[in-house]
Amino acid sequence: MSSRIFSSLGRSAVIMAAAALLPATVADAASRDKRFFEQVAGVWKGPGEIVAGKYKGTKFTCNLTGLSADGKEPGMKLDGTCRVGVFSQPMSAFISQAGSTYKGQFLDGAEGKGMDIVSGTVTGNRAVMGINRKKLNGAMVARIEKDDAMNITISVKVEDRLIPVIGLKLNRQADAMAVTAASE
Repeated sequence: MSSRIFSSLGRSAVIMAAAALLPATVADAASRDKRFFEQVAGVWKGPGEIVAGKYKGTKFTCNLTGLSADGKEPGMKLDGTCRVGVFSQPMSAFISQAGSTYKGQFLDGAEGKGMDIVSGTVTGNRAVMGINRKKLNGAMVARIEKDDAMNITISVKVEDRLIPVIGLKLNRQADAMAVTAASE
């Protein structure tokens, strides 16, 4: 049962790690966005919880490694696992700049068992991504605090409101510098 609970909602939404963009110029915006995604690089670990819906109260723990996307454009890759009890699920996400917004996917995207990232913006230490899976629309907000903590909230749209469904609090692990250095 826990595996089904986690694979249904948590597995595809937990990773959603990043964007709100108000650029002065395109070059400045790209530079600011790239700095945000560089901050995501490293090893992250922490607890999460499904806070609404059928599986409300389900707690999980994630171990994730973030890397800045290759190339000049802002973006990131995130890989790892999230665990509910004894059940562990692989997690992956890829976000890349697409013009003035962002595109990407969690797991294998909405066509598979995951979700598509359909829009996004970055402002300072906060990223907001639009997410979609079939008729489910919502947002993922990732906020980096003090360079060593990242809070992620996944919300779904119900009528005209965004309802928080998943909360995740990640802390940067000591070996984050090794991952950051390896990606440069």
